[in-house]
Amino acid sequence: MRGDNKRGNTVKLEGGCYCGSVRYVAEGEPMMKAQCHCRECQYISGGAPNMFVLMPLDGFKYTKGSPKKFARSDLERPVTREFCAECGTHMVTRPQVVPAVVLKVGTLDDPTLFEGPKMAIYTVDKQPFHMIPEGLPAFERLPQRK
Repeated sequence: MRGDNKRGNTVKLEGGCYCGSVRYVAEGEPMMKAQCHCRECQYISGGAPNMFVLMPLDGFKYTKGSPKKFARSDLERPVTREFCAECGTHMVTRPQVVPAVVLKVGTLDDPTLFEGPKMAIYTVDKQPFHMIPEGLPAFERLPQRK
């Protein structure tokens, strides 16, 4: 990630929903930049892969408004999805497995800070019309942690 708001390995990302009712700030070192092809993300994105930045939980806060939250009750470890109750913009996902927030790139004030994904994940659910850039590492699910 780049930009004037970069200090060393940390960045400050600001964003919010389409109507402006909910705003957030996320500071810290990005933990992952990826495009996700999972079926759940396809619902949220309207059918495309979801572009996201994984940011540390302790550097994230809402600065205006409060999101509505949703987690499926039929899954063992569901994620919590946070979105604007007014315009429906999905901004953040909170996984249970890591202390982080998944920021949706389209909600960043300056999406160019994303600079593109470093990997494609959950390609097991990839649709025939999804594109993965040539040379981008791709994983059926998540890459193995080192």
